[in-house]
Amino acid sequence: MSQNMNQNATIPASNGHQLLSLLHRPPAAGVSSPWLLVLMHGVGSNEDDLFGLAEYVPPAFHVVSLRAPFVLGPGSYAWFEFSVAPDGSRRIDARQEAASREAVVRTVQALSEQLGVPPERVVLGGFSQGGIMALSLLRTRPELLHAALVMHSRLLPEVDALAVAPEALQGKALWVSHGQQDGVIPLANAQAIRAKAAGWPVDLSYHEFPGAHEIRPAELQAAMAWLGELAG
Repeated sequence: MSQNMNQNATIPASNGHQLLSLLHRPPAAGVSSPWLLVLMHGVGSNEDDLFGLAEYVPPAFHVVSLRAPFVLGPGSYAWFEFSVAPDGSRRIDARQEAASREAVVRTVQALSEQLGVPPERVVLGGFSQGGIMALSLLRTRPELLHAALVMHSRLLPEVDALAVAPEALQGKALWVSHGQQDGVIPLANAQAIRAKAAGWPVDLSYHEFPGAHEIRPAELQAAMAWLGELAG
């Protein structure tokens, strides 16, 4: 199976707003009803990072890897900056987070239109801070997507006031996975997502894996199988 990797793909600006830089891998030839997987990297990384997973993603998917808009250094980007207090609590730059969320919304809407993939076949996914973004968008803009793939991430209390009523999540799917020895975002954060999602009408797939703040082969294999089941 051969699939071209389109580096530095471009999509038209949306209502005068700049869209996020991205990398794109199209689905396999002959796929009549493709899906779209939009991936968001962790803090300090870039769009090349999760694009390395594209070869493992089921062939029914367009794979798009986004670059976060805030520059930390050469090749290093963030969806929002944050500080960590002595007690371990985190304070985020809420304005950056809101701006990033809106930039992702515009980019996903443009991708969905240009690629001809309706929201019921769109999955937003991410690792660490990128997973935070995917989960926050499921909670605040569920009309844009069918499912969220959340790896080694956490709930963001700052979006609680913007979250839709639980019934708006009816029929959505949510993958949550985490490393049992994750010292960056401890496992308790994934367990908190599971507890919160218990009150949502979503199809939750929750997994804990041996390992730290990293995607190991067993986790990747299970997540890709979940995507394959979504796409049928």
